Amino acid sequence: MQYMKLGNADLIVSRICMGCMGFGDAANGQHSWTVGEERSREIIKQGLELGINFFDTAIAYQSGTSEQYLGRALKDYAEREEVVVATKFLPRTQKEIGEGISGQEHIRRMLDKSLENLGMDHVDLYIYHMWDYQTPIYDILEGLNQAVKEGKTRYIGISNCFAWQLAKANALAEKEGFAKFASVQGHYNLIFREEEREMAALCAEDDIAMTPYSALAGGRLSRLPGETSKRLKEDNYAKFKYDASVEQDSIIISRVAKLAGQKGVSMTEVSLAWLLTKVTAPVVGATSLSQVEGIVKATDLVLSEEEILYLEEPYVPHALVGVMAQNTKGAAKDAHVWSTGNQKI
Repeated sequence: MQYMKLGNADLIVSRICMGCMGFGDAANGQHSWTVGEERSREIIKQGLELGINFFDTAIAYQSGTSEQYLGRALKDYAEREEVVVATKFLPRTQKEIGEGISGQEHIRRMLDKSLENLGMDHVDLYIYHMWDYQTPIYDILEGLNQAVKEGKTRYIGISNCFAWQLAKANALAEKEGFAKFASVQGHYNLIFREEEREMAALCAEDDIAMTPYSALAGGRLSRLPGETSKRLKEDNYAKFKYDASVEQDSIIISRVAKLAGQKGVSMTEVSLAWLLTKVTAPVVGATSLSQVEGIVKATDLVLSEEEILYLEEPYVPHALVGVMAQNTKGAAKDAHVWSTGNQKI
C-alpha cells in the first residue's frame, strides 16, 4: 500500500479509501445490496491487514448502521490513532427549517449523532455531503469551524459541489478565520470525467485533496460489458447515473478489459490505476474479500503515458446527473445562499 498526505491537512492516508456505503442494515436503508455486520467486519479487517487506513462513511448510509458497523470493527481491529475516519452530514430537513434550527445547530446535532454511532470522540474528516441551498454557507462554515475548535473533527471536507462553490466557500472561510475545506469528494472515474473541467485545476492550485466516489462507476469499470452482479441489478441510483451513456461508455470499458488482459491484471486494477494518476485517494467500496484484494493491488500497477491516453481517448462530454444536476437548478434560483447578514459575497 502507498500513502499520501491529504492535501494541506496533517493526515497521511492510504491511496485507497475504503467506502462504507455498502455496509449496514439493508432493512434500515436505501440500498438492498448492502452487507450485514459480520461480512462488513471481515472486509474492514482485511482492508486493515492490506494497509488501508482511510475509511469513509456517512450518517445517511443505512440510517447510521454503516457508521455503527465501522466504529465497532475499528475498535476491535485497529488503534484509533492509526486510522483516518471520515463521515458526512446531510442538509437541514424541511422540519428543522420550519422549527428554526440553525445551520450551526444542525451540524452540532448531526456530528454528535455520528460520533455516538461510531463510538468515537472525534472524526478526522467531517464532510459536507451535499450543498444545502436553503442554508447560508456562512452558517455551515461557522458550524464546522466550531466542531474543529471543540476537537470533534480535525479537518473538514466537502462533497457534491461545483468548483466555484468550493472556491467561494474557502475564500469566505479564510476571510472569517474559519477552517477551510481540505478535501473534495466528487463524482469522478474513467467514464465520468467532468471534474477535470474546473475542479481538478482548483484542487491542484490550492492543494485540496480529491477523494472521488463512484471510482468504479458502480461496478461497470470492473466487469466486461454484459456481466452483472447484485449491485448492478439493484443499484437504481447508479443506473440513473450511467444508463443514458451506456453506448459511449462501453467503448472505454472495452479498452479497460483489453488492457487488463494484455497486462494480466483485473479491470479493477486498470481502472483504479488510471484514477490514482489523477487524485489523492479514490473512495472504493467492497462487499467481498476478493474485491478488497483487487482494490489494493491497483496501487502497485503503473500505467504508461501511452496506456493512459489509450484509455482516455474515446471519452466524450457527459451531462451532469444525480445530485450535481439538482445542484445546477439550486444554484440558479438560490442566490441568497451567499448572504452573510446584509453582506453579499
